[in-house]
Amino acid sequence: MEVLLQPWPWYVSGPLIVLVMAILILMGKRFGMSSNLETICSIGGAGRFTDYFKTDINSKRWSLLVVLGAVIGGFVGANFLTKDQSVAISQNTVETLNELGFDSAGTAYLPTELFSSESLTDPFTWVILLLAGFLVGFGARYAGGCTSGHAISGLSNLQLPSLIAVVGFFVGGLIMIHLLFPLIFGS
Repeated sequence: MEVLLQPWPWYVSGPLIVLVMAILILMGKRFGMSSNLETICSIGGAGRFTDYFKTDINSKRWSLLVVLGAVIGGFVGANFLTKDQSVAISQNTVETLNELGFDSAGTAYLPTELFSSESLTDPFTWVILLLAGFLVGFGARYAGGCTSGHAISGLSNLQLPSLIAVVGFFVGGLIMIHLLFPLIFGS
């Protein structure tokens, strides 16, 4: 049981991801999270307002189990399998984040300065979270899929558009963290 409570090294988790992807490819399925938003909107009746959401929901229900599993797995991992709440990031990163006002850096997976119930009383936090959510959602649809869909599924199928999208995700992440993040949260 102790083995399950430890972080899994890349040489265990990597082949497991390969196995899942091979099974999905053989079954003719694609992996991705953002496409589940379309399924949820279709289930919620969005097809009454636009033809885009008039799809065969039954063929996509299996992917909702992936989302459910990710939510349950994240909850179990964060609340029951994590003995030490420290996050393994460089001391330089912790110091930089502390200078920007993120005192929880290195001790919490999600910065409590943005995700605690107390921080949700600040309108600035709501603006940041809503704007970021919109940009991520728009970007995922504009790119034809999310990071997990392109980086795991698209690259597994050797698709050039997925390679271009993944490079774009990394470049965008670097621009965000090195240029925009200090502008938004700096004093």
